[in-house]
Parts: sequence; structure tokens; C-alpha cells
Amino acid sequence: MKRICVNCGSSEGKNPAYRQAAHSLGNELAKRNIGLVYGGARVGLMGAVADAVLAAGGEVIGIITRDLDDIVGHENLTSLEIVDTMHDRKRRFADLSDGYIAMPGGFGTLEEIFEAITWNQLHIQERPTGLLNTAGYFDALFAFLDHAAQEGMIREEHRQSVLVASQPDQLINQMATYRYPNVGKWVKQ
Repeated sequence: MKRICVNCGSSEGKNPAYRQAAHSLGNELAKRNIGLVYGGARVGLMGAVADAVLAAGGEVIGIITRDLDDIVGHENLTSLEIVDTMHDRKRRFADLSDGYIAMPGGFGTLEEIFEAITWNQLHIQERPTGLLNTAGYFDALFAFLDHAAQEGMIREEHRQSVLVASQPDQLINQMATYRYPNVGKWVKQ
């Protein structure tokens, strides 16, 4: 993998473990010479992971909308692309990334990672997607995904395609060897 898109909060959250995980992920990406693609902000977990990659000499590409750049844009990245809409932003994430990792975050983080997962399911792309489950942050989400699979709303193969680990090195190792399942079309005709 040449680059990974990391979706995470513009807030640091309440648990200091989230910020530490952002630093650890940034260091691991740089150590493996994997570039970071992310939302372009200098604040929260987004800023923490970008700063860690930069401090370790790695590549950081930020993609941000014009209105957000004026408020929270990071000024010291390898490159910063300013786009018009959030849809344009996600398209550039897909264009530049070989996989996706979500860290703790809110609605935007969930929306971004679920769009990537959905694009995999629809065969628009086939890229590994993983959740860095710091301090059990995503435990309730996993329980919901298991429930949705049990209820027949998500194929078990698609549920299992969402990788999970509590440590960055473990998650990146899973992503490096993952192959998306060839299960055919979801909708039967």
C-alpha cells in the first residue's frame, strides 16, 4: 500500500488514549513509508495523526473544503488540496488511497468510512477498510453490525470485510494481506 486514508475526529475526544493512538498510527504509517491521506485539518485527532506522520518524515496529503480550510486547515502538509464540496473530498480520498482506516470520530468519520465500505460492497472499489478500535471505541458499532448481519441486512462476507484491531501495526498488517470477497451482486435479479 502506498497511501492510506485515515478518517477520524476533528475533536480529540475525552479519552487521552485516542490522541496517543493517532500518534502511534502516524508513526507506524511513516515507518512503513505509507503516505497519509486525510481531511486536511490541524485540529483534533486529524491534526494529531498528520503531525505524527510529518514529524517522522512521512508524506501527508490533506483534502479539505474551502470553508473548512479557512477555519481549521493545516498549513504544513506535504500537499493540501482545496475542493468545493464534501463529495469532491471523498472522491479525492478514493483517488489517492489504497485503503481506509477509521479512528474515533463522530458523524463525519462514520459517514466517510461507511461510504468506503459501501463502495467495496458495490464493487465500485475493492480496498481494505479497517477500524482502529482504541479503548473499545467501536465495540457498540461492531455489535450493531453483527446484529444487522444476523437479521440478513448485511451479508456475513461483507460484515467480515470490516477489519478491526486495537493496535495500528496489527490493523495495517491485516490490510496489507486482505483480499475482498467475490460474493457477486447483493441484489438478486
